Amino acid sequence: SRVPSGKEVTPDTLAAMAGALPQAAQLLPRAACFDAIAYCCTSGATVIGPARVAQLVGAAANTAHVTDPLTATIAALSHMQATRLAYISPYIDSVTAPMRAALTAAGFTISVHASFAEPDDATVARIMPLSTQKAVQSLGAREDVDAVFLSCTNLQTFSILDQVETTLGKPVISSNQALLWHLQRLAGLAPRGPGRLFKISA
Repeated sequence: SRVPSGKEVTPDTLAAMAGALPQAAQLLPRAACFDAIAYCCTSGATVIGPARVAQLVGAAANTAHVTDPLTATIAALSHMQATRLAYISPYIDSVTAPMRAALTAAGFTISVHASFAEPDDATVARIMPLSTQKAVQSLGAREDVDAVFLSCTNLQTFSILDQVETTLGKPVISSNQALLWHLQRLAGLAPRGPGRLFKISA
């Protein structure tokens, strides 16, 4: 299903997605009992709040679990025993600051952060993986970083994860990767996907 979102990514347009979540969830087959449903927006989940996302989706669809990229990322970073993070995002500071605060509140240290400072979601989807890879390699090489987090489900990351992890010798977690991993775990499936995250057993 799809959730309408504003062309420009701001805290206000992200918060507005809460009103569309029930309608989007209702488009999923009501007769089906899903093991897990994910709301696929990192910044949106942060602004709306994971608990509120779970309430809105869970009330509109028949599912045992609801997850989102923020919840999944916290679980993935904890699974990898990462504590000191390099945080990379495509968005403007008014969007990235609440996400950094949420990770800090969850017990992680943001050692360094960087952003492409892009307000347009369509442009974010067109950021080349090579540009993201260079940012990961630059920030991830710091001694006060033990993992890199690539925030945003619109950012292309799967093609670079294995390579940058090999180069850095550290975990690199992206929103989509963490979400896929968490969905599979919640559904009771053997996790399969890119990166170290899928290779480290519980």
